[in-house]
Amino acid sequence: MKIAQMYSHLNGLEYLLVHKKSLWKEIKEVITSIDARCCRTKVSKEKTKHGKLLFSPIEMNNSFQTELTQRNWNESRVNYWVTADEKLIRQTLTKTANEQKAEIEAAGAKPIFSYNQTDFVKDRVALEVQFGKYSFVAYDLFVKHLAFFVRDEIDVGIELLAMKSLQQEMSSGVGYYEGELYNVIRNGRGVPAVPLVLVGVEA
Repeated sequence: MKIAQMYSHLNGLEYLLVHKKSLWKEIKEVITSIDARCCRTKVSKEKTKHGKLLFSPIEMNNSFQTELTQRNWNESRVNYWVTADEKLIRQTLTKTANEQKAEIEAAGAKPIFSYNQTDFVKDRVALEVQFGKYSFVAYDLFVKHLAFFVRDEIDVGIELLAMKSLQQEMSSGVGYYEGELYNVIRNGRGVPAVPLVLVGVEA
């Protein structure tokens, strides 16, 4: 596979080039090491693509998982507690999970356990390889990366997406670079409030 396009949000790419140059090089090496042709294994059952051999998101994800795990990119979770009280959420947002729970309980409210999970994190950089539905991409960009950033777990998030040319050779509903670039730009320069790099790949 190869990188076709990139977009730097809040100087995410510039941060990588200055502070995490070796990690950025590693990510590019992983991308070029993936042979997308081996992932064209899904026989479409959709009316418009019936019988056509498509790229399998599962196979592509597995390929990235293998390469990244070998380079010590690992899953990470951020646990937290939520409640229905807006004031309590604002008060506890930046505290540890244990502090959040205790403070919510002390206020007489019900704490609800929740978490965000990222598949690949290394040296305070999060990487999401997202060949899933477009709703998953929005969650990554506007919730997941931000949650890790606010909790001081990462300094930058990277979202790896299919270009439209690759997405057209996949199942319907898969998010693609051009569409998600539009969504990020439409929200303005400061939203989401986390440095990001959008990476569009082709087969």
